[in-house]
Amino acid sequence: MVTNIDRNKVQSSFHRQAGNYDSHALVQGRVVEKLTQELMSQDLHPGRLLDVGAGTGRLLGALCRLYPSALAVGADLAFGMCQAAAANLSGSDALLVNADAERLPFAEGAFDLVLSSSTYQWLPSLDQAFGEVLRVLAPAGTFRFALFGARTLFELRDSYRKVLKGGPDRTHNFLPQQEVLAALQRAGFRDASVRVELEVERHADVPDLLRSLKRIGAGSTAPAASRGLSERRIMLDMMDEYRREYGDQDGISATYEVVYGWGVK
Repeated sequence: MVTNIDRNKVQSSFHRQAGNYDSHALVQGRVVEKLTQELMSQDLHPGRLLDVGAGTGRLLGALCRLYPSALAVGADLAFGMCQAAAANLSGSDALLVNADAERLPFAEGAFDLVLSSSTYQWLPSLDQAFGEVLRVLAPAGTFRFALFGARTLFELRDSYRKVLKGGPDRTHNFLPQQEVLAALQRAGFRDASVRVELEVERHADVPDLLRSLKRIGAGSTAPAASRGLSERRIMLDMMDEYRREYGDQDGISATYEVVYGWGVK
């Protein structure tokens, strides 16, 4: 279980950064493309589909093109993201709902296909959210998703922890793939399975990485500097450690572990 998540902070961060998200969320964009490619290879014909954590509507838009006759619904906790998705999908019949993944406002068996991309890592536990997906799926319905796993931003987190010297760890913890699979199984999904892929971003320096995380609303994945001199010193030391361990003359690397999962009701 991930315990160091402030849901209100996550909600407000993504609300504020909805307008910047697509231009900075490069890995998230690649994840949407891979999810869409996988769906194209499957013999699925959903009449009703739901995108949980629809964000700016990138995945939902792809789903509308892939399944043009389906009723397509997107749900997101951040109202700003719902507004951005509605604008981006204005030429489609997709419906947007401002809703919490842990309390979906839909009837049992309402959807044949539920998807989610780069969302579930922001929840303190997967059990409630996966249980909600199972509830709203029709019998034999399919669930496919991608979330960020345990090695995500390990360079940043390791560098910060090395210089803490006993201080409080303010970094975000991501769930390992074994826990994701276990949560699917606990929820009651059949044929549950997960796999992992690594995506690597390059940044000019550590401040550039931190700015990028903030601009996509994911600032809580990074340690938060206080106004105190000691905390600022730790942040500077962390940046030096990061550059030494994971940098070169062209910049730094930032790794994302993407856990792709699926199951059937």
